[in-house]
Amino acid sequence: MHLVKRIGWLRAAVLGANDGIVSTASLVIGVAAAGQPRMTILLTGVAGLVAGAMSMAAGEYVSVSSQSDIEKADLAREKSELATDWDAEHRELALIYRRRGLTKELADEVATQLMDHDALGAHLRDELGISEQLVARPVQAAAASAASFSIGAAVPLLLVVLLPLALIGWGVAIGSLFCLAALGAISARTGGVGMLVPTLRVTFWGALAMAITAGVGLAFGATG
Repeated sequence: MHLVKRIGWLRAAVLGANDGIVSTASLVIGVAAAGQPRMTILLTGVAGLVAGAMSMAAGEYVSVSSQSDIEKADLAREKSELATDWDAEHRELALIYRRRGLTKELADEVATQLMDHDALGAHLRDELGISEQLVARPVQAAAASAASFSIGAAVPLLLVVLLPLALIGWGVAIGSLFCLAALGAISARTGGVGMLVPTLRVTFWGALAMAITAGVGLAFGATG
């Protein structure tokens, strides 16, 4: 199994978990920096978890559904073209293979055999680049995003419950950055690439988001 088959769910899962950790931790740190009590911090985090999970699910579903709609439109167009002008579609497919390096005779023969076997599948794959591995799956993307966001957001909330009030800000920041680093390493390993750059990338942007939110919280806490 090639790793490209994991692209659909891996992208949504990594995005959801990363956003869950960063957004919820940033909310918690910002409210804690403003000097609010534990219950206020916790309720803010829970509200962020619920709203974020629903937003991620809706956003992924809508965006991937748009991709799916385009794929379905192209599918219908290819069916119509194959039904009305088979010879033109054969020439089009043969030209694609010639551009990839086949001789004219071999390209014509390959196009003939593939179209006799599965004309629509050949055109979708080689003309439009639509394959089973990369086809849009809105429900799968939405479910993966919502679930992974909730799991990621649970990390800072658990730290809010367990840590002393005075240590919530720094404790959530350190714990969340550790989880972000682990997420970057795991996603890189799952995707079959080197772990260093993805780990540093996700940790840096998470730290930046938390630092900015903590600064806003401190500013409001000072003016309050």
